Amino acid sequence: MSPETGPSAESAPISRIVAEVAAAFPGERISLGEMAEAFGDRAFGMLLLLLLLPGLLPGMASVFGTPLLILGVQMGLGLRVPKLPGILARQTIKRADLLRLASASSKGLGRIEKYVKPRPGFFTSPLGERIIGWLTAYVAIMLILPGPGTNGPPAFGNIVMALGLIEHDSKVTGWGVALTIAGCVFATVVLGMLGWLGLQALGWMF
Repeated sequence: MSPETGPSAESAPISRIVAEVAAAFPGERISLGEMAEAFGDRAFGMLLLLLLLPGLLPGMASVFGTPLLILGVQMGLGLRVPKLPGILARQTIKRADLLRLASASSKGLGRIEKYVKPRPGFFTSPLGERIIGWLTAYVAIMLILPGPGTNGPPAFGNIVMALGLIEHDSKVTGWGVALTIAGCVFATVVLGMLGWLGLQALGWMF
């Protein structure tokens, strides 16, 4: 029985879903392609979540920014399930790391999970999911570009969006959209100021 066809698939906390997927693949490593297939209609949300959490670590944001950009653009174009390029589908994560992520989710995201439940609305519609996709693509660019303190705020909002997306919760997804926009505005202003200061410095030097 796959994680998506089990009787508790729709109501299971995210930590349990991750644990079920890890149990479904007993090997030492699990590829992103295998996870995309296992997550079914939650594949976009789960892959976003899995890529965003380690992307918050110092020095790791740019590594996960490119896969996020690809997934965001696909969502923005209206794809219902991810079509990962071969090089990305073959990327793997340690099964042990996935289980640790499940444990961390139950502790760090437990409070948020209590408020997440299936709630149809604008952000569960095809247009809403496209907006989520393009916002994710913008967040990915913020992660790729270097800047002090510019990764966390947009990534946190994107994580909340991913939680709502996984559980088909338009309300929580809407909260995530608002947080993501605020985080992206902050990151864009900081990066813009850094760019302006850099140009000024070049002007002084030459």
